[in-house]
Amino acid sequence: MKLWRTIHILLFALVAKGQNDSLGLSRGYTSLSTASFDIKLVKDSQILASLKPTGDAYDFLPFDDITYRAANGQYHNGDITFRYRVPGSTEWRSADSSTARKQVMSVKSNGLAAADLSPTLPADSPIRVVREWSDVDGDLGLAFTLTNTGTQSLEIGSLGFPTEFNSIFTSRTAEDMAANCSLTDPYIGMDAGYLQITPTSGTGAALIVTPLLNTSTPLEAWRNLDEPSTDPLYYGSQTFEGFYEWQTHSKAYADNEWSNVTPWNEPSSKTLKPGQSATYGLRFSVVKSGIRGIQKAVQSTNTPVAIGIPGYVVPVDLTAQLYVFHTDISKVESEHDAFKIAHVSNGTLSLTPTGSVWGRTKVTITYTDGKVQTVHYFITDSAPTVISKLGKFSTTSMWFDDKTDPFGRAPSALTWDHSIGAQVLQEPRVWISGLSDEGGVIYLATAMKQFGLSDASEIAKLEQFATEVLSKKIQNTDFTVRKSIFFYEPDQVPRYQYDQSINWGNWWSWNKNASYATDRAYDYIHVIGAYWALYRAGRADHELLKVNTWQWYLSQAYNTTVACFATDADGNGLVGYSRLGLMGETVVGELLADLRRENWTSEADAVEAAMKLRAHDWDNETVPYGSEMAWDSTGQEGIYYWSNYFNLAETATKTINSIIGYMPTISHWGWNGNARRYWDFIYGGKLQRIERMIHHYGSSLNALPLLTQFRQNSSDSYLLRVGYGGILGPLSNIRQDGSMYNGFHSFPDTLRGDDYSGDYGPNFLGMMIGSGVYVVHDPDVGLVTYGGNMDVSGSTVTVQPRDAVRRRVYIAQMGVYVTISAGQIESFSFDTSDPISVKLHVAPGPAKASSTIVWVETPGTPDHYVVAGKTEKQRDGWTVELGSGGTDVTVSRA
Repeated sequence: MKLWRTIHILLFALVAKGQNDSLGLSRGYTSLSTASFDIKLVKDSQILASLKPTGDAYDFLPFDDITYRAANGQYHNGDITFRYRVPGSTEWRSADSSTARKQVMSVKSNGLAAADLSPTLPADSPIRVVREWSDVDGDLGLAFTLTNTGTQSLEIGSLGFPTEFNSIFTSRTAEDMAANCSLTDPYIGMDAGYLQITPTSGTGAALIVTPLLNTSTPLEAWRNLDEPSTDPLYYGSQTFEGFYEWQTHSKAYADNEWSNVTPWNEPSSKTLKPGQSATYGLRFSVVKSGIRGIQKAVQSTNTPVAIGIPGYVVPVDLTAQLYVFHTDISKVESEHDAFKIAHVSNGTLSLTPTGSVWGRTKVTITYTDGKVQTVHYFITDSAPTVISKLGKFSTTSMWFDDKTDPFGRAPSALTWDHSIGAQVLQEPRVWISGLSDEGGVIYLATAMKQFGLSDASEIAKLEQFATEVLSKKIQNTDFTVRKSIFFYEPDQVPRYQYDQSINWGNWWSWNKNASYATDRAYDYIHVIGAYWALYRAGRADHELLKVNTWQWYLSQAYNTTVACFATDADGNGLVGYSRLGLMGETVVGELLADLRRENWTSEADAVEAAMKLRAHDWDNETVPYGSEMAWDSTGQEGIYYWSNYFNLAETATKTINSIIGYMPTISHWGWNGNARRYWDFIYGGKLQRIERMIHHYGSSLNALPLLTQFRQNSSDSYLLRVGYGGILGPLSNIRQDGSMYNGFHSFPDTLRGDDYSGDYGPNFLGMMIGSGVYVVHDPDVGLVTYGGNMDVSGSTVTVQPRDAVRRRVYIAQMGVYVTISAGQIESFSFDTSDPISVKLHVAPGPAKASSTIVWVETPGTPDHYVVAGKTEKQRDGWTVELGSGGTDVTVSRA
């Protein structure tokens, strides 16, 4: 343990002494073991205090913080919560083993330990609970037997099993956190439900929690737990997200606190007659093979497993595949007939959207052994339609053109509040209304849309914004970037009417000087991205730009990059946070590539030199993922990009491991490829609270390194599954009208997108840079396509892209990655028996491109590929004329 953390514990010793030691820590622990685990139970309460893989020092539980988690109301594995009522009553009564702890009564057991929990439950509860810990083939079993001791039947409307794992980052160094902490993600899939607990380092053994054999313990809901936050661990904070419980019955909550929400699964209850008992339970299993082995480990516990290709966010024009691993299927149902389902083969399902449903839906699979699994999907419009709607909405409804605005925000796309259908002109978090920070840069999404699908009328507005606001208001003449151009200082704008119903007294209601400060490097990336996107749109079609040339936009992007990463003589950054990995800085890599292609050699050399300094600094750090936050999940993108670029393999690999430590693949659109993030509703959302965010910008940005690494090692299909989930995620954040939100609220009382567009801009950037089609041979399911509809005829594979951009194709068997600068790839084909070439049909697309440049990379093979035929080499690629109907392009091995 680090000395400073020891000092921290001593400093708070008085606090701990003041707490009620309701767990009975002073009377010690019982040490137990199975073939897989070394275990400690608190003697008095028999809750689980420590859980380590046998012979390993790594603890999945926060045993080193248990002193601060010994009070009433603090939850542990082994606790239980439930609500009950007599049939016909409308009032639920509650019981919770953590509320008023007392020493439990040990009972005889054939297992490791057992106790009657009656002393720590309400005295008038008619439900007796006996808890038993057992050895289940070397795993740890936890069972609860509930018995109705009363004279009336009882309906159990809620039944929850709190879970606690070591996700407490408070007062830990980065090294300590990486070495000792773990993260929990749920699959809310009923009888197929499970928890995965992964080391934050991404390496070493993982843990899974599955339903206990011979019980019916579905994961029906995932409820956030409310705990006291007075302890020095800061429960429900940026360094301690908080804990959740596995809910097997949830009707009592669905009828009350969650009554305005459509839950993930149909809420259930259980009726016990007088004297009747029911047993529920969980199984804890170590996954020695690590994170990549989780799904196979789940399957080994006789829990159903499903793998969805390309994931669980499905555009309406794409047919998805679902591969099921369990006993024979008895029945498959699509909620509201959202999918036409075809049984391709035993265990393989084809899901084609019918067009009847937009948004959340699920597929329910019933197996012959009686188990029921739900797989959660989100159906969108076709991806190009989705991004077209965003472009239109952000340049119409969100477009602010009041030239009398004293802050100089017109013309621009301003943050949108969906709940009132209006722009957010004033916000105490001034950046949200001030066109900067992540929470105010929705213009970044509007600009990036033009890179992927340009529109002349939208670009005309963006050119006004870039000329009048971006380069003159958001930026200074030296290319530094202000933190906000909206501020709170009435004396500076005497004629402006600030809304006095707003509390302007918080730290984030910056005055003019604070808003105009240029010390936040994160803000520079948004500006670089907007300029770069307009450069690429204008470079592809010179007719689009009417105000500035493409050279101007490229120069603006370059000069902003130089300003961001400038250093003093000692190598210290002149802009705050510029030595850290920055969200979205893959776009700087794209900029560097374009500077090389344009033969802007001195500019390219300057950018490369600046990036190399940072990359070598990171290479000397054990945990280089620093941030303005105590812990973060977004520095990894930039760190990976430049470590990989400069062949710093150890840091690149370490970064990939870090990402898969907090970014899972799960059969649920919300959690699949969802990078852990839980505090940015505070800084960019309308509903402000610490809460697991679904598809915040971490999803797409963290997907970029995973997809790049996969192209370099296509045998690691796990990276593709996770990465593609992250790239698809941002599609679900765009509503049918084209408005967007920064993240989806995962707490079961909400389950909707936030009302603010907030910091969706970086999320959209990641999707536009990373979208593509991947054809791979997956070791678990065979030949598959991510992002397209595939047809196989003999040895010929033909694919129609269905991703957002339709300009990138990766074929793993060939190790070739083809991208185009304009137009769209309508289809491509290759021969699996002789994979030496791929034929693409490239069309002008909605933007009616007259020509395109084809770039060919071979990250997965030493082979060299070229564009066949009479084509002109340009900008490190091949120029191809498209004509009105498009043309065929053949990429062949040289």
